[in-house]
Amino acid sequence: MDPLDTAVLPAGIRSRMVPGINGLTMHVLEAGEAGRPVLLLLHGFPELAYSWRRVMVPLAEAGFHVIAPDQRGYGRTIGWSDAYDTDIREFAFINLVRDQLALLAALGVAQVHAVIGHDFGSPVAAHCALLRPDVFRRVALMSAPFAGPPALGTATRAPARDIAADLAALPRPRKHYHWYYATRPANGDIMAAPEGLHAFFRAYYHHKSGDWAGNDVFPLAGWTAGELAKLPTYYVMDEAETMPQTVAHEMPSAAEIAACGWMSEAEMAVYAAEYGRSGFQGGLNGYRARFLGTNMEMEVFAGRRIEVPATFIGGARDWGVQQAPGALRKMETEATADWRGTHLVPGAGHWVQQERPAETVRLLLDFLR
Repeated sequence: MDPLDTAVLPAGIRSRMVPGINGLTMHVLEAGEAGRPVLLLLHGFPELAYSWRRVMVPLAEAGFHVIAPDQRGYGRTIGWSDAYDTDIREFAFINLVRDQLALLAALGVAQVHAVIGHDFGSPVAAHCALLRPDVFRRVALMSAPFAGPPALGTATRAPARDIAADLAALPRPRKHYHWYYATRPANGDIMAAPEGLHAFFRAYYHHKSGDWAGNDVFPLAGWTAGELAKLPTYYVMDEAETMPQTVAHEMPSAAEIAACGWMSEAEMAVYAAEYGRSGFQGGLNGYRARFLGTNMEMEVFAGRRIEVPATFIGGARDWGVQQAPGALRKMETEATADWRGTHLVPGAGHWVQQERPAETVRLLLDFLR
């Protein structure tokens, strides 16, 4: 596998392959000079290291060595299984932390100034800080609150599975997207999106962004089918639809696409090309791990808090902040010991570092200082 073509990257970002990383050859984007304080940026789903392109150079210009890998299961990183029938322990949180430790060791980095995670990268970053505070000295979580490690006896529970029957019994039958992503057909459904992957990504990213008119966010009262049904369909889907069918209803117009300053058609093509080659199963296996008791080892850390300085950045129009009722409050008051603030960026949806990069960089630099 070759590195990402620098022609699709902003000036100042480098791409390379790093072998020998916990069984992987890992694709890594970098900005800034080696020897400076390190920032490790962990992307989410369906994203890539490329998702950090708008913030990497400004962070490097502020004096940091910025490192953004394609995580296990994504992009140009290879060595992971893309099968549905595979040892899902490969995608457990403790192994994803091991990946990052191995990458840092290969790069000769003893500790990072901060680990920063967005979406699915948020719980990975949180586990990095929880398990190895000596290496990951600060943590910034984005878009997905971390409510702490599982309590004893709860790691085999899957909340999205537990609520499935109640959602299906609603007058408008629904299903949770975690449940859907854990099913065998999900990868094939997305790869066979009727309008093609480029259009799928455009609709998906628009639907979850601050540009979509329906993203008026408010706290939910609890984990009940009636409350969860208030979420947009990209989180609580209509029972009979696939994810491509779900987001196709909200495909932006040609005028809206042309006006989207945070995601050009050329940038969108990078996502379509990368996932067209790798598929989605690697990322989906991370969701499946929650259903199969794969993270049972984390019960050893029940009640342990993140001890290093921690902050949260999200979009004010991002339902990811509120999709798990009570998680934001638990992160602020129970899961962390040194909370440095919650910041919701006006106008931004789920893709906050892409939609509002300047504000994201400002908030990160304030925290990192």
